[in-house]
Amino acid sequence: MSREILALVEALASEKNVNEDVVFEALETALGIAAKKKADREQMDLEVRINRETGEYTTVRKWLIVEDLDYTYPELEKTIEQIQEEIPGIEINVGDYYEEDIPNEAFGRQAAQTAKQIILQKIRDAEREQILNNFLAVREDIVIGTVKRVERHGIIVEIAPKLDALIPREEMLPRENYRGGDKIRALFWKVEEFNGGRKQVMLSRSSPEFLRKLFEQEVPEIKDGLLEIREVARDAGQRAKIAVHTNDQRIDPQGTCIGVRGSRVNAVSNEIGGERIDVVLWSDDTAQFVINALSPAQVSRIVIDDETNSVDVIVAEDQLALAIGRGGQNVRLAAELTGLQLNIMTLQEAAERNAEEEAALRDLFMSQLNVDEETANALVAAEFTSIEEVAFVPVEDLLEIEILTPETAETLRITAREVILQTELEVAEKLNNIDEDLKSLDNVDEDMLRDLADANITNRDALAELSIDELIEITGVSKDEAERVILVARAHWFAEDNAE
Repeated sequence: MSREILALVEALASEKNVNEDVVFEALETALGIAAKKKADREQMDLEVRINRETGEYTTVRKWLIVEDLDYTYPELEKTIEQIQEEIPGIEINVGDYYEEDIPNEAFGRQAAQTAKQIILQKIRDAEREQILNNFLAVREDIVIGTVKRVERHGIIVEIAPKLDALIPREEMLPRENYRGGDKIRALFWKVEEFNGGRKQVMLSRSSPEFLRKLFEQEVPEIKDGLLEIREVARDAGQRAKIAVHTNDQRIDPQGTCIGVRGSRVNAVSNEIGGERIDVVLWSDDTAQFVINALSPAQVSRIVIDDETNSVDVIVAEDQLALAIGRGGQNVRLAAELTGLQLNIMTLQEAAERNAEEEAALRDLFMSQLNVDEETANALVAAEFTSIEEVAFVPVEDLLEIEILTPETAETLRITAREVILQTELEVAEKLNNIDEDLKSLDNVDEDMLRDLADANITNRDALAELSIDELIEITGVSKDEAERVILVARAHWFAEDNAE
């Protein structure tokens, strides 16, 4: 039998072009399964081990050493005491495996057939793994393949001999249709491993990276490093925006990517189902980049808020529809391209909002600083936007306001500082009323505690009872952060339920 095993391993390894160890391991697995079935030992932990030199094999039964035997797995477990009764003086620990040789079983026709099936499956898996590794070693970012079949969940594409890839339905372009035998180009996305260890190459045609790689193939200047595609935003199958930058001032990045009479951009567009592509100039100046990203709309003015990472974009009435785009597509892609929140408004809407903000500021100054409307209007006109600015700016800045005397300016600063101090004292008092269990929660910082205190949320249970939307409204945090805080606040509820 030993010589037959060695001959079988050598023949299969040579025929299937796989390592002999793969065949040995497959044969050991197959013989182990067959041994269980032959001897009616399905509950036992058996291993068959083949000597790689001689071809001789042994069958081993394994026992897991446990502290107490509860007879849940009597065929698999033994205690240290049981082992020591059988073999006095043996040193073994809980968690180790004790092994004992058992007689090899003689395998009949059915067992041999089972072994054959397992061996062939193992070899097929090894073949597929080797083909995949060969492909990964030489693969390009953009893969060209042949459509084998179209299924409900996606397209099966042959990308190499005996190697198929999948383009999932969500990674395809809307309304594109393929039939068996069609050539197709797609981005190599990832290798996904499924249950049982099966690996599948996944491709994408809707990824922004696919658009980037298509331009790199079509525009030699990008490959040469003269141009860069800094950002890509894409509504797959409909419209996309790319932000380009030149490393050579002699080159026009937009014109180079568009090509003569649009030849280059049209070639890319045709590959992705006629998707409209806007080529815009990248700029490290935020204001200019936003203006470029919103093209073809003309922007009148923008206001950047660094704290909220948002930009108010003011456009003329006749540019509003163009700036927003159909279904909000233009502003959505521009926001994705710039990484900013873009708020589009008309000149009239901006004026109305400014008037509301100025009125609110005027009321704030009048109520908090005890000044008349004229003085409040003067502070607003001088672009003071908070009590803190009035309190801590140099007195010379206040004296630039014509109606203020040195005495009035100093009084304003003193009053503003008293208001800030009083506010801090009130906040400190509220924070003192917050329970320690709420203060010690993860992801709850001092700013959030202040907001919670203002809303009279002073203990962990009160926070836990809030909905995510309520917490966002109170604190202004993101949805993800609100979810994390609520989960942490409710954790003790789940612990109590499990304890019961």
